[in-house]
Amino acid sequence: MVERVPESGKVALVTGASRGIGYGVAEALVARGDRVCVTGRDEDALREAVGRLGADRVIGVAGKAHDEAHQAAAVDRVMAEFGRVDFLVNNAGTNPVFGPIAELDLGVARKVYETNVLSALGFAQRTWAAWQKEHGGAIVNIASVAGLSASPFVGAYGMSKAAMINLTLQLAHEFAPGVRVNALAPAVVRTRFARALYEGREEEVAGAYPLGRLGVPEDISGAVAFLTSEQSAWMTGQTMVIDGGIFLNAGVV
Repeated sequence: MVERVPESGKVALVTGASRGIGYGVAEALVARGDRVCVTGRDEDALREAVGRLGADRVIGVAGKAHDEAHQAAAVDRVMAEFGRVDFLVNNAGTNPVFGPIAELDLGVARKVYETNVLSALGFAQRTWAAWQKEHGGAIVNIASVAGLSASPFVGAYGMSKAAMINLTLQLAHEFAPGVRVNALAPAVVRTRFARALYEGREEEVAGAYPLGRLGVPEDISGAVAFLTSEQSAWMTGQTMVIDGGIFLNAGVV
């Protein structure tokens, strides 16, 4: 169970939050007093996450992020249970393929785009209509440094994250002044999702980072907490790079 302060009165929806970065974000928001709805594809894993986070303040809605029916069900559940949705954190993502885009199957590319970009847009549209348009709030999109540079390994993923960064700009412009929209661009974070990028050679990969290590979910969750707080009240349309200094070496993922 997460140690928590009294309820803040605020409510967040965090997608892709049964583990990894999304779970870390949910944990940080619960710890500061928010009520949270988490989503994920694996119903059992999601149930376990809710139990660890605290079922008195957290609910879970299982489903695939790109499924419009799931998006509607998640937002409807948040409104029914908590009556508001102040913050949206678009963390759900997929990266089913590694290698050059010259050999990329276009069907796979569509799946990546639907999950990583269109799901974020769909959730943003629904939270906007359900609460934020009238009451304000904040949206944080979890992008990637892969969206800011070329990569020989994760080109499809990088293309989708570049689109997510532009989506952040579009939403920030259209949802202002009531809703602030920002993005985070992490480098490699030590999660199950990213393990193909470092597994079996973590020391070597970490050695390329000026700060000498890979990221951990807490590095990202603290930034989300900042972007959904009044401390960032004059920020919108920005992409914060959290990369352990890898760009100092002109590194790519």
